[in-house]
Amino acid sequence: MQGKAKPDSDRCIDIVTRGALIEMILPGLLAIVAPLAVGFFIGPESLGGFLVGATSTGVLLGIFMANAGAAWDNAKKWLEEGNLGGRGTEVHRASIIGDTVGDPLKDT
Repeated sequence: MQGKAKPDSDRCIDIVTRGALIEMILPGLLAIVAPLAVGFFIGPESLGGFLVGATSTGVLLGIFMANAGAAWDNAKKWLEEGNLGGRGTEVHRASIIGDTVGDPLKDT
């Protein structure tokens, strides 16, 4: 293994894409089947409650994720300004982990 051959990145992308699509089958079916099942088996009033509950839960979760991600990002920036010992401290290392977790939360 000399490290001179070009990688087959198309194959890697194909493998990952197939895996992601297969893993999305069950959540996709659940999003379609659950409202249909509630509407047919319990009734239209229950379907309305189900949809309102799911929508409001999604909105609240989205707000929580955006705020948490931004808070962790700002905490790291605040520490890097020299507060609580600044860079290189244990607190700063923990804030880097928090920022790593928080970035996807605030960006989605």
